[in-house]
Amino acid sequence: MGLLDELEQEARKRSLSNDDSLRRKAEREEAYRVRLEPALDALRTFLADLSQKLKALQPRTPLRYHVPGYGDIVGYIEHDYQIKDTKQASSREVLLDFPCTIATDECPAVEIEGASRVRAVAGFFQRHHIGGMLAPRKDASGDVVAATFRAKGRIPLSAHFHADAESGQLRMSFSNFEDLGTTVKSLPAAQVDEELYEQIGRYLLREPNTLLREDLPEAYRKQLRSKVQQQEIKRRWEARISDSRDTELAELRRAYSATGKLVGLFDRLKNVGGVGTAIGKLRGLLRRRK
Repeated sequence: MGLLDELEQEARKRSLSNDDSLRRKAEREEAYRVRLEPALDALRTFLADLSQKLKALQPRTPLRYHVPGYGDIVGYIEHDYQIKDTKQASSREVLLDFPCTIATDECPAVEIEGASRVRAVAGFFQRHHIGGMLAPRKDASGDVVAATFRAKGRIPLSAHFHADAESGQLRMSFSNFEDLGTTVKSLPAAQVDEELYEQIGRYLLREPNTLLREDLPEAYRKQLRSKVQQQEIKRRWEARISDSRDTELAELRRAYSATGKLVGLFDRLKNVGGVGTAIGKLRGLLRRRK
């Protein structure tokens, strides 16, 4: 192939690549316009209806957060919902905010000692705007070396839904629902439907749901099952080896104990034999004197 042919072939490849890139971009823009934008309209309506029903019913929905070094913080959803809807030329986002009020009487009062431990728990509370440090004690240098903690205040909850023409996907983020942090998941436009809204509602109410469950490929599932089986076989063999080793050690201890007893007995017999020989020699001397 000549130089001009090679250049022509490279130009065709680039043209095809550019065409493919433009095609994918057009597909994402269409997915946003045809599927995602109307879907976010429907999602906003769903969240508004859900909020109104919850405000009327006022269900007592508990949340629990584990804090290292302190324990569990217990709170209850406060049905004061705020919905924000922002529209741009090629993007859309819906934001749902509401608080969780900490049930201080259901939270432990924990006395923590040690400057580093106090700093760790106090820092965690401060990062998440949680109050509750009581009766701090300081050393001569002014550092807090002990304090009692009992959580109080509010924890903000938020559900953020964002879609744009550039990605052609729905991006969901949930803050402070399962723990004090943010969980993110993205879905293609084809998966945004009424079933998704149902799962979102159940997730917000902390009811059983499949919203954040990941469907693993079958090949990966087989790999995980195989790994679990191998680990189980390994644990069984380790248990057998451990039991066998313990049995052998017990037998060796008994053997050494028995050997020690025999050696002691032989030593005593030798000593007895020596005494008998000495007595026999003394008797012989007495006979000769007579």
